[in-house]
Amino acid sequence: MNLIQKIQSFFKEVYVEMRKVNWLTRTELLRYTLLVLAVTIVVAAILGGLDYLFSTLVKNFIIKQ
Repeated sequence: MNLIQKIQSFFKEVYVEMRKVNWLTRTELLRYTLLVLAVTIVVAAILGGLDYLFSTLVKNFIIKQ
């Protein structure tokens, strides 16, 4: 089997496997995207709040400016 035949075989197998994929609908994709964004924003807010709290504690109790 030469290189060209191997490449053709590869792409044929890729096509067959891609036909088996269960693709999301547009509404599912939108719902999951918004869920990921919401969770990301919530986690970022929590981490930002903790960072502010700990930096304030460090400034007030350890550094004592």
